[in-house]
Amino acid sequence: MNAKPNVIYIIAGPTASGKSARALELARRMNGVIVNADSRQIYDGLPILTAQPTKEEKLEIPHELYGVIAPNDDCSAGNWRDRAHAVIQKTFDEGNAPIIVGGTGLYLRALIEGLSRIPNIPDEIRAAAIQKQEELGNPAFHAELAKRDPVMAARFHPSHTARLVRAWEVLEATGKSLAEWQSMGVDAPPKEWKFQIEKIMPPRDDLNRNCDARFLKMLETGALEETKNFQAKIEAGEIRGDAPLTKSLGFQPLVDFLKNRISREEAILQAQTETRQYAKRQMTWFRHQL
Repeated sequence: MNAKPNVIYIIAGPTASGKSARALELARRMNGVIVNADSRQIYDGLPILTAQPTKEEKLEIPHELYGVIAPNDDCSAGNWRDRAHAVIQKTFDEGNAPIIVGGTGLYLRALIEGLSRIPNIPDEIRAAAIQKQEELGNPAFHAELAKRDPVMAARFHPSHTARLVRAWEVLEATGKSLAEWQSMGVDAPPKEWKFQIEKIMPPRDDLNRNCDARFLKMLETGALEETKNFQAKIEAGEIRGDAPLTKSLGFQPLVDFLKNRISREEAILQAQTETRQYAKRQMTWFRHQL
C-alpha cells in the first residue's frame, strides 16, 4: 500500500494497549516511518523501562524521536511538536508515511490542534510561581493574582491550583496576561496536512493483564539493571534527582527494591498497580479527546 499524500496516521491509546505492534503492522504495509509521541520514550536513559522499540524493530522500520533528549533536559509539548513537524515534513518529502504512535495526549493535541503562541516558560520562573503558591495557599495566591491579572483570576476558583500557577508564570515570564496570549489564537499545523486517527482501546481486563505481563517482560529483558545504572548516575550527580525519567512507571518501586526498602514481589506489585492506574487515566482521557 502506498502512502497517501499529506496524511499523518495517529495510533493513540493507553500504555500496553498494543499501539507499537499496530504501528509496526501499518509501517510494513505503507513504507511508514514511526514517530514517537510518548513523553518518557523521548528521553535517553531507560529504554527498557519506558518500553521503547527494540534494536531489531528499529533496524526493520525507521523510528524517530525515541531516546533523543538527554535525561537532564526537559521536553514540553511545544518542543516535541516542533521536532515532530520537522520529521513529518521530511517523511513526506521522501514519499513515506508518517505514523505517530504514543499515549501522551498533550503531545497529540499539540500536533493535531496546534498550540497557543505563548513562549516557553523558564524553569526558574515556573519554580518560583509554584513556591509562591505553596507559601501563600490557594485563597491568598488567588487574591494576589486578582490584583495583577483580574481577567484570569475571575476565570478560576481559588482551588484551581495548576491553572492559577499557569496564569501567574505566564504573566511573570512575558508581562502579558494568559488571556491576551489565548486571544491570539493557535499556531496550527499546515492546512494541507490531514490526520487519520486510530484509537486502540482494549477491554479493561485485557489491558490490565497486558500491563502486568509487560512489566514482567521488562524485568526479564534487563529493566532492573537499567534502573540500577540510572539511579547510580543520579547518586553520582550526573543526572538530576528530579529528571523526567524518574517518573517512569515502575522506576521508584525498583529503586526501593534495590535499596532493600521493599521486597522484589512488592516492587513488582507496586509497579504493576501504578501502570494499571495510569492506563485507566489514559483510557478516560482518550474516550473524550481527539
